[in-house]
Amino acid sequence: MAVSFQPSRILTFEEARHVVEEHASQLRPHGRELLGLIDAVGRVLAEPIYADRDFPPFPRAARDGFAVRSADVQKVPATLEVTGEIKAGEAHIPELGQRQAISIMTGGAAPARADAIVMVEYTSRSGSRIEVARAVSTGENIVSKGAEAKREDKLLEPGTRLSYAEIALAASVGRSRLLVNSKPRVAVLSTGDEVVDVDLLPGPTQIRNSNTYSLAAQILAAGGDPVLLPIAPDEPTRLRELLTEGLEADLLLIAGGVSMGKYDLVEQVLSELEAEFFFTGALIQPGKPIVFGSVPSGEAHRERKYFFGLPGNPISTMVTFGLFGRPLISALSGATPQKLMFLRAKLKTAIKTKIGLRRFLPAAISGEFEQSAVELIAWQGSGDIASAARANCFVIVTPDRERIEAGEWVPVLLKSSF
Repeated sequence: MAVSFQPSRILTFEEARHVVEEHASQLRPHGRELLGLIDAVGRVLAEPIYADRDFPPFPRAARDGFAVRSADVQKVPATLEVTGEIKAGEAHIPELGQRQAISIMTGGAAPARADAIVMVEYTSRSGSRIEVARAVSTGENIVSKGAEAKREDKLLEPGTRLSYAEIALAASVGRSRLLVNSKPRVAVLSTGDEVVDVDLLPGPTQIRNSNTYSLAAQILAAGGDPVLLPIAPDEPTRLRELLTEGLEADLLLIAGGVSMGKYDLVEQVLSELEAEFFFTGALIQPGKPIVFGSVPSGEAHRERKYFFGLPGNPISTMVTFGLFGRPLISALSGATPQKLMFLRAKLKTAIKTKIGLRRFLPAAISGEFEQSAVELIAWQGSGDIASAARANCFVIVTPDRERIEAGEWVPVLLKSSF
C-alpha cells in the first residue's frame, strides 16, 4: 500500500492544547453504570441530583448560644430569662416569649419567634438568667429554611466528577446509589527494541519499560481504565498489529517511536492505517515530538479513534500526558471540560534557559501556610526519572524568557495535575 505522508504540523503549546480541547468537546462517554456512594468516588456523574426537601429544612442555629428576639437585646447589657434548651435533632421546640432566651446548640432548630442567636461567648449565666453583653441583628447566626437549596433545586449537574463534597451532597438527599459514566478504556503501547519488561534483566544497552506503568498510573488518576499492550518492536508488521489492537480501545497512547530517527516507525504505520494528524509536534520542552491524530473506525468508517504519540523519554511521556492526554480521558469519562490553570510561586534560585520553547521543568515547591517558594530539581534531561520522582511540581518558563531572577513569581503546575 502506498503511504501518503502528511506535512509536519508543529504548533505552539497554546495552539496544540486548544486543538485537543476542541476535539475533546466532541467526545461522549460510551456507557453508564449504577454504583454505591463509595464506589462512585472519582467517577463522573451521569444524572442530575435534586434536593428532596428544603436545605436546611428548618431555621438552623449556626452557633452554640441562645435563641432570642433581637429587639430584646438592642440595649446591652440585657438580662433575659432562660426557659429551655434545644439540641441538634430535638423534636420538641419550646416557645419563646418576650425577654426570654432558649439555650441552643449548633444545628438545632430555632424557635418560631427567635430571629437571632447570641453566641455563648457574649453571655454570662446565673441560674435561670443570662446577661447579654453584645447586641445582635435580625437573622444573625441563623440559617433560614431553604437558604442553601429549595426542594427540587438541581444540586449537581451531569458531568460533575464526584469528590468527597459531592458524595456528601448526594448522601444528604438520600441517594445511596448514583448513575455514573463508564470508565474509558485507554490502551498503552510502549515501543522500541531497547525496551524490555520490568521483570527481565536488561542488556547493557536496554532499559526497563517504565513508560507503560507511569502512563497506567496517570490514566487511573484521570479516571480511565488502562489496557496494557505488549512492547512493540522496531518492526512495522508487529507494530501495525499492536497499533490495530490498541485502536480497539477508546483512546490509544503510544510511548516512543515518534521522533525523527530511522527506526521511529509509528507515524509511518499510522499513515498506513489512514490516520489524520492534527499536529506532529508542539513547541514545548520536554515533549516537542508529540503527535495527535485519529484513524477511521466503526461502520463505514463514520467514527474516529483518537491516538497520541508521546515521546519515549520518561519525563516527556509524563508531561505530554498531563498536558494533552488527560483532557481526552476526562471527555471520554463525560466530565465537564476544564481549562488548564497555573498556580504561582516565588522562585528561590534564578533560572537561565534558551528562548523559543515553553518549558515544563521539574521543581519542588516548599514553604508553610501562605508562604511558598519553588526551585528547580537538578535533572539530566527528559530521561531522568529520578528527578521526576523528587519533584512535586513543574515550573513553566514562557518561550520569550531567557532568564528569570530569584524572587520573581513564576507559574507552576502541581504534579498531581498530571
